[in-house]
Amino acid sequence: MDQRAPIDFLKVDQSSEWDQDNCPVRSVMAPISGKWSTLLLHALSERPYRFGELRRLVPDISQRMLTQTLRDLQRDGYVNRTVFPTKPPSVEYSMTPLGHSLFSRLYLVIEWSVQNHASVLEARQAFDEAETSA
Repeated sequence: MDQRAPIDFLKVDQSSEWDQDNCPVRSVMAPISGKWSTLLLHALSERPYRFGELRRLVPDISQRMLTQTLRDLQRDGYVNRTVFPTKPPSVEYSMTPLGHSLFSRLYLVIEWSVQNHASVLEARQAFDEAETSA
């Protein structure tokens, strides 16, 4: 059992009244819980990548979604975008120290997901079968 003291995340920011737009958990977790963010952070945790390399690593992501997700990760300070003055210009994405800090914790969830994927699928199937027969 986890022995850490509970965090009342609904009242972390004591300087103002809580509302859903001021929730630190929602504010931080929403952008990284998207369909593509975790995969891109995982890739960038290994080394910097150019845009085309990332596109090949995650072949089912559209160019538009890759661009938007990288921009979102850059906006939140997890990813750096470096433009090199070549012809044509080349762009490389790398993880920032904040991104590495996030990923060191996110990796535990990724690892847990891989280890428990079969159990989650079994639970879903059991639930769906119970719902269908009810």
